[in-house]
Amino acid sequence: MSMPNVPKTLGASVLMVGMAFGSAAALAADGPLRGNVRVVIGSTSTGGDTYQNSSIVVDALAEKLDLNMKVDAVGASSAFRFLDRDPRGNTLMIFHDQSYLGYLYGVEGYDNIFEKYTIGPTVAINPGNAYLVPKDSPYENLDQIIAAVGDGEEVRVAIQPGGVSEIGFSALKNAIAIEHPGSEDNLVAVNTGSQADKNQQLFDDQADLINGTVQANEQYTRLPEDDQKAMRFVWLTARQSTIEEAPEEGLGQTSREQLLEYVEPNVTVTMGDENFTFDKEFFFLYNKDMDPAIVEQIDEALTEIYAEGEIQQVQKNSFFIPNFKPSDEAAEYLENKMSAYEGIIENIQ
Repeated sequence: MSMPNVPKTLGASVLMVGMAFGSAAALAADGPLRGNVRVVIGSTSTGGDTYQNSSIVVDALAEKLDLNMKVDAVGASSAFRFLDRDPRGNTLMIFHDQSYLGYLYGVEGYDNIFEKYTIGPTVAINPGNAYLVPKDSPYENLDQIIAAVGDGEEVRVAIQPGGVSEIGFSALKNAIAIEHPGSEDNLVAVNTGSQADKNQQLFDDQADLINGTVQANEQYTRLPEDDQKAMRFVWLTARQSTIEEAPEEGLGQTSREQLLEYVEPNVTVTMGDENFTFDKEFFFLYNKDMDPAIVEQIDEALTEIYAEGEIQQVQKNSFFIPNFKPSDEAAEYLENKMSAYEGIIENIQ
């Protein structure tokens, strides 16, 4: 089962495509995407990574196409519903891997996006998906956690079920089943809600390990060990090559070099023939009946935007990794990615 490869740079190919497409600015005047455009996202937070990343991309698109475009944080179920109702193209959606993982996990309100919607371009990766333990935890690293579970110890993991938060837990459980058959049930999910809820489980000693993010949890890794809220990273699910694309200064007081300590090959979670990695990626989704010319118009505009190079720096300054793929390429890539993770989920269900 091959994990999808993430290109390190856009390279000359994007420049060539951009020249072939011509001017997106000229397209805007005559293009099919007109009027006010609402971009709904699968999050209700205006302070989270989905809103932040979407705003960067939508602001650049609005300027390039000379359109009024607004990001609206309505949450996943509402976003899909609004998208379903508008084939005109005045409602677009940006979300991440949760959109297909929710379907794989059987979460209510999630359909197979590759059947129900048109997949638009990918725009960025959030490399910060992470797992943390209390700073005074007896487990120094993920290998010790796997070994402990294999020896019969119960390890409680706080996750938000049904998506990006759970896929690392599933992979860890799958790895334990491979390395210590019959012991995987000692890894126990503590199903909870938001990041604040997961953090609280750790503060209250109701979890031994939590899913978090570099962006949300790095601040707690700076606290002294005797602080109830002090944490430390043990695993980042991103590929090594993805973290290598991050700014050298990293985030907060944690440098890129330090973050690389928590990805493969330093930390490995086996899938059997290869190791598990997961990059949280953001992409557009469109109503299936939307004019294909709008798909092309947005692809052309984003090709020019990424060829110009400014958006990549804005994304990196916010700890996102630029990863533009036009719609057709993105759809194939993401469907392959879903298939790879579907096997992990099936193995533990």
